[in-house]
Amino acid sequence: MISLAQADAQLTVPGSRFEILEGEIRGVRTRVWKHAPRSLREILEQSREHGDRDFLVYQDDRLTFQQHWNAVCAFAAALERRFGVRRGDRVAIAMRNYPEWSVAFWATTAIGAIAVPLNAWWVGEELEYGLTDSGSKVLVADGERVERLRGQALDLVGLVVVRSAGEVLPASAVLWEHLVPADGAGGPGEGVSSLPRVDIDTDDDATIFYTSGTTGFPKGALGTHRNICSNYHTLEFMKARGELRTGNASPPASALATLLTVPFFHVTGCHSTLVPSLAAGSKLVLLYKFDPEETLRLIERERVTSFGGVPTLVWKVLESEAFSRYDTSSVLRIGYGGAPAAPELVRRIQRDFPQASPSNGYGLTESSSVTTSNAGDSYLEKPDSVGPATPVCELRVVDDAGDVLPAGGVGELWIKGPNIIKGYWNKPEATADTFTDGWLHSGDIVRLDADGFVYIVDRAKDVVIRGGENVYSVEVETALFEHPEVIDAAVYGVPHRVLGEEVAASVQVRRGSSLDAATLRDFLRSRLAAFKAPAHYDVGERHFPQNASGKTLKSELRKSLVARSEASAG
Repeated sequence: MISLAQADAQLTVPGSRFEILEGEIRGVRTRVWKHAPRSLREILEQSREHGDRDFLVYQDDRLTFQQHWNAVCAFAAALERRFGVRRGDRVAIAMRNYPEWSVAFWATTAIGAIAVPLNAWWVGEELEYGLTDSGSKVLVADGERVERLRGQALDLVGLVVVRSAGEVLPASAVLWEHLVPADGAGGPGEGVSSLPRVDIDTDDDATIFYTSGTTGFPKGALGTHRNICSNYHTLEFMKARGELRTGNASPPASALATLLTVPFFHVTGCHSTLVPSLAAGSKLVLLYKFDPEETLRLIERERVTSFGGVPTLVWKVLESEAFSRYDTSSVLRIGYGGAPAAPELVRRIQRDFPQASPSNGYGLTESSSVTTSNAGDSYLEKPDSVGPATPVCELRVVDDAGDVLPAGGVGELWIKGPNIIKGYWNKPEATADTFTDGWLHSGDIVRLDADGFVYIVDRAKDVVIRGGENVYSVEVETALFEHPEVIDAAVYGVPHRVLGEEVAASVQVRRGSSLDAATLRDFLRSRLAAFKAPAHYDVGERHFPQNASGKTLKSELRKSLVARSEASAG
C-alpha cells in the first residue's frame, strides 16, 4: 500500500480534480481546492441529475431528489415573494431532523440569504437569543419550537410552521404546506420549477452556526460558501485517497445510504452529511431522535452503508440488546469524532461489523467540520490519533506566547485553511481573540508526531489543575479506556480546599460488569502518575448526559458527583 504522502501527491498534481492552489482569502494566503464548487447553489443545481432516486427518508415519508428540488424552488420563491428575503438576510431554522430542514436550508442559501440553524434542544430564552442576535427575518420552526418561543420574539419575524401537531399558533404563522406542495410537484400559485436568479460569490456569507458556549450565550460562527464547499471537496478527496491506497472502489452513489444520528444544526450533520449526500446522489435516512434499536431497524430496512456520530452513539448501538436481531451486513463505514474513542471500540467494530471500515477525525464549528481524518490502516496503526491534516489545512502547535513548538511539543492547536470561518457574528472582540492572520485558535491542547498525526491531549477548559500541576483529562480517559470493561469515561476537576482541584472520573461499564472504583485504582497505578489518578469515582452502567451533538456534559457529571459527596459528608 502506498503511503499517505504518496497518495496525496498523486491526487493533487496540476490538472487533477484535487489540484491545490495558493489563494487569498480576506488578505491571507491560503491553500484552496482549485475545483471545489463555488457555492451551495451550484451543488443544489447539480442535484437535479439524480432524478427520481430517494434522497430523504423519514419514517414512511420519502422525498426524491427531483421532489426535493421542486420543494426548494417553491420555498425559495416564497421567501422572496412573501417575506421579502434578499441576499444577506438571515433565515432561522429550528426543528428536529425533518425533511423540511433540508428544504429550508437549501432554499435560503440558494438565494444568497444566510441560513441560521438553531439548536432544537434550546429552551425558549436561548431560541429567542439566537433569533435576535442573528437578526433573522424569517423563522422556519416545528410546532415544538413555536411552543417554546411564545411571546414577543415571534412577533419580530415572519413565521413558517412545520409539522404542527395541534399547537395554538400565532395569527401571523404560515403553515409550510401552504407554501410547499406535499408531493413536491410544483410551487405556490402558478408553480415554480426554477430558482430565483441571484449571483453568489464563493466568499459570500452562507451560514451562522451557534457554538455551544460554556459560559453565557453561544457565539454565531459566520461561515461562507467557500468554507462549506471546501469541506465537501475535502470529503471527496478523502474518499478518493482511500480508494487509491486500498485499490478498492466505493460502491456507486445510488447504492449508498447514510443514517444521520446527529442533528442537522451541527456542522457534522449539515456540512459533512447533508451536503455530500445531496451532491453525490446518495440516500439520507433521518431519525426522529437517536435510539439504538431504531438505528438497527433502519440499518436493516434501508440497507444503510454508513453511520456514526460521536463514539458514545456507536457504543450504544454495539451494546444494544437488539443487536443480534438485525441484519447489519450493509454497513461499510462507521465514522466518528468529537470525543476520545477507546481502542476497544475499534476492536468491537472489527468483530461486530467485520465488513465495515472505522474512522476517526477532528473538526470544529469554526473549521466547518473536517480538519483531520484517520482511516483505514493508518487508523489501525495509530488508533489514539485523529489523523493528519487534510491537504488544504495547515496546522501549528503553539505555546502560551504563541510561539510554534516542534514535533512532540504539547500546546494549543492553530488551524488555517479555506474551511475556517470568517469570524463570530456581531462579536468583533471574540473574533479578534480567536483568529490571528487567518489562523484559528482551536482551544484544544494537542501534540503532533513526526508524521504530522494529531493527538488530542485536552480541551484547554478541561485541564484539571491539581496543586499547580496540569492534568490532561484525555490522558486519564485514555488510560481508563484500556480496561476492557470500560465503554465510556469522562474526567474532570472537582473543588478541593488545599489543592484547588482534584481529579474525578465518571465511568460507564458494560452491562453486568462488577468493575468498581477500587479495581480501577489498581488498574491505573502502573499507567498514570499518582497526581493524575482520579481521587473520586462514579462507576455504573448508566449512559452519560449529553448535549444535542452527543457530547458528554461533564458539568452535569461534576455537579452530580459533588452533590453526592456533600450529601454523604453531611
